[in-house]
Amino acid sequence: MRANVVEAITGAVVLAIASGFFYYAYTASGTKVVNGYNLYAKFDRIDGLVEGNDIKLSGVKIGDIQHISIDPKTFLARVDMNVDSSIILPEDTSAQIVSESLMGGKYIALVPGGSDVNLAPGDQVTYTQSSISLEGLIGKYLFANNEEGDNKADK
Repeated sequence: MRANVVEAITGAVVLAIASGFFYYAYTASGTKVVNGYNLYAKFDRIDGLVEGNDIKLSGVKIGDIQHISIDPKTFLARVDMNVDSSIILPEDTSAQIVSESLMGGKYIALVPGGSDVNLAPGDQVTYTQSSISLEGLIGKYLFANNEEGDNKADK
């Protein structure tokens, strides 16, 4: 009987410590629920971008990606975003898909413009820069160097 009580107390202590670690990890991650207004943007490529990824302004999270779909008329990727209601963006704001790090995930960086007219809920961010494919850049660099080597051999 005494062994069961000791095991139960030990299990409760382990669960309390694990809960503390989870709470710390959640609060330190910068994850927060954003209540705001919706905007959308259209991109040629969104490689690596998924629903739930961050929307950042000057490196600070101000929203998240709500939904990703394909526009059937233009075949562009449509990204629906939820932006903090305390952030009012000019209509010439641009949206760029950026990598967090070399191996990290992607997020959308918003760069405000200088217009006096602001985006309203449901508006489109018209100035966009699509995701840059690191593999494509490396391949282009390798093949460009290879072609130069072939040209030198021909001479």
